[in-house]
Amino acid sequence: MDIKISTSKKIDLTQIINLYEANKWSAAKKPEILQKALMNSHSVVSAWDNDKLIGLGNAISDNYLVVYYPHLLVLPKYQNMGIGKLLMKKLQKKYMQFHMQMLTADENAIPFYKKMKFETAGNTTPMWIYNGTEHE
Repeated sequence: MDIKISTSKKIDLTQIINLYEANKWSAAKKPEILQKALMNSHSVVSAWDNDKLIGLGNAISDNYLVVYYPHLLVLPKYQNMGIGKLLMKKLQKKYMQFHMQMLTADENAIPFYKKMKFETAGNTTPMWIYNGTEHE
């Protein structure tokens, strides 16, 4: 398998929605807004198996001190093959000198992010107002 990593934001909306639906992410129900959010992200990286989108990650940043990684998805069929790691490494390379790299991890993703050098944020607690259902 020859996986290609891209930093282009030009990704077909149908493929984006297929990726989000396959991972049961509620953002798939808001396709136009999801596409705008990704296109307005500071960075987007994607993984491709030929012309098939198999993974995607994005970053939101002030471009100096802080970067937040809101999305990292890989098609279930391609999970546990190192694709998420490739995407995360590509993002982290760009932001390695930043004062703070942040994300919110689902419980089952914590071991993955710990391998990527993330750790629990001291005595802080992530907080949000969330309009989805997949994290209940």
